[in-house]
Amino acid sequence: MASASHRRPLRKRRTALVWTVAVAAVGLLVSLVITLRPGGEPDTVRTASGTAATRPGVSPTIHRPTPAPKPSKASPAPSRTPVAAASATTPPARPSPATTRPAAPRPASGTAPLAGRIKPGTNYTGVATHYDAKDGDGACLYGPSPDLMVAAMNHTDYETSQACGAYILVRAASGASVTVRVTNECPLPCAPGQLDLSKEAFAKLAGLSAGRIPVTWSLLSPGTSDTVAIRYKTGSSRHWCGIQALGHRNPLARLEVRTGGGWSRLTRTEYNYFLSPDGTGCGGSLRLTDIYGEQLTVDGLAIRPDTVQPTRVQFTRR
Repeated sequence: MASASHRRPLRKRRTALVWTVAVAAVGLLVSLVITLRPGGEPDTVRTASGTAATRPGVSPTIHRPTPAPKPSKASPAPSRTPVAAASATTPPARPSPATTRPAAPRPASGTAPLAGRIKPGTNYTGVATHYDAKDGDGACLYGPSPDLMVAAMNHTDYETSQACGAYILVRAASGASVTVRVTNECPLPCAPGQLDLSKEAFAKLAGLSAGRIPVTWSLLSPGTSDTVAIRYKTGSSRHWCGIQALGHRNPLARLEVRTGGGWSRLTRTEYNYFLSPDGTGCGGSLRLTDIYGEQLTVDGLAIRPDTVQPTRVQFTRR
C-alpha cells in the first residue's frame, strides 16, 4: 500500500511537466509566426524621423523612395525647372552642331531714353489683322525679307519709320504667339496698337477666316549672329545722299555723320532713310545710336548707291 501511495504524486508531476512543455512550445510557435510575418517589426526599427534603420546581424531591407504624389485635377501641376537653372555641378549637355539653334528672342528690358512710342518692358494691346506681304518688303524699304514673319505697324506707332526693324512678340488670347519684324506701315484708319500681320504670321495665331483678333504685343531684343549693314540710296553722291541702316537688333534712334565740328544728326524720313540734303558727311564715318543710347561707329564705307554693305558691329542684346 505504501508503494502505491508514493507513485500517484509522481504521475501528477509528470502531467504538470508535459503541460508546461506544451505551453512553452505553443508560445515559441506564436513568436516565430509573428517574427516571420511580412512587415513584422523585428526586421527593422523605425526612427523618430520615420526612416528605417536595420538591426545589426539582420540582412538589410531595400527602401525605395516614395514617389511624389500626382497632382489632383483641382491643383496645378508643379512647374518644371528650366534647363538654365540646372545645378552648377552638373554642366548642361551641349547640343551637337547639327541641332544647334539660335537663342530665342527675349523681351527688351532696361531704360531706353531715346525710345519713341514703342518702349521696352511695356505690353501693348490692340488687334491683329492680316495682309498679303508678298516678298516681305514694305514702307521701310528693306527689300525682300529672308522670311515672311513680318508686320505693318499702325500709322501712329510707326512714328515716321521709328518702328522700322523692331522685333515684336505678338500674343493671342488663345496663348499662341509669334515673333515678327516691322517692315511696313499700316496707314489710317489702322488704330494705335493695331498690327497688320503677314498671312503667314497671322496663321500662327488663328485661322485666316478670323480676320481680326485681339492681341497683346511687346518689344523684343533678339539673339542674332548678323551684323548691321549700311545702304546708300539710289542717286546718292558727295552732294546729296540718303543713308539706311539694316539688320539692327534694337530699334534705331539716330544716324549721324562726322563733320569738321564733330557729329551731325541726319533727319529720318517716313521711308526709313536718313537724308543729308547738302551732302554733309556723305561717304564719311557714321555713328548709329539705338533707343538705349548705345552708339556704334562705322568707318570706311564708300558711296555705293543701292548696295548693301555689311559692317562688323551690332547692338547689345537687351
